[in-house]
Amino acid sequence: MANHGEVDWSGENPGMYLKASATGPYVTLISFFRVVTSPHGRGHAAFLLLDPHGNGKQPNRPNVCLTDNEPLAAYLAAGFVSKFGAFQNANGLASLQYQPGWDFMPGGDGRTRHVEWFRSAIGQVQLEWGALSEAFLVDLKPGESATGKHRMVSMFFDARQTSASVNGKPVDGKPVPREFVGRSDSSTAFLAFSESWIKG
Repeated sequence: MANHGEVDWSGENPGMYLKASATGPYVTLISFFRVVTSPHGRGHAAFLLLDPHGNGKQPNRPNVCLTDNEPLAAYLAAGFVSKFGAFQNANGLASLQYQPGWDFMPGGDGRTRHVEWFRSAIGQVQLEWGALSEAFLVDLKPGESATGKHRMVSMFFDARQTSASVNGKPVDGKPVPREFVGRSDSSTAFLAFSESWIKG
């Protein structure tokens, strides 16, 4: 059966929402986008909130979006990232700075490990997800999705291990368990592939 709803954007959106302890606040929020179709075309956008509850003015803890398509990045920030649960209380979005990024390259074996590597105005960035779960399909109706206006369909993998660095300096935090779409043993780090947001 075909779904004739309008697709706002489609692509990939792996994330790392990291804490120092399971009961503490998020100390790092990362949401990476590889978009293949959208109202602003194709492109990449890596949202790195390394000071998610602050102003990001410390040189080693910026709040930045590294992108090769700034109109796309701004569209994602306003319509999607700001509505993701972990980002809703993140003051760091208000101080977000857009900086150029390029040479976005994926890696890993697709089963146990996934890597995103790219260059940017703030230096070389490497994001790695490991100890991956089996794939599972997420299909959220408009009333269940983050925006409340879209059906969201995506293939997810939980990631039990992460590594992220900017110019070789590791970011703070680690993934912790969470409940997600009825899975009590899910993780705050994940891969979301073949992701589509369809207007409800």
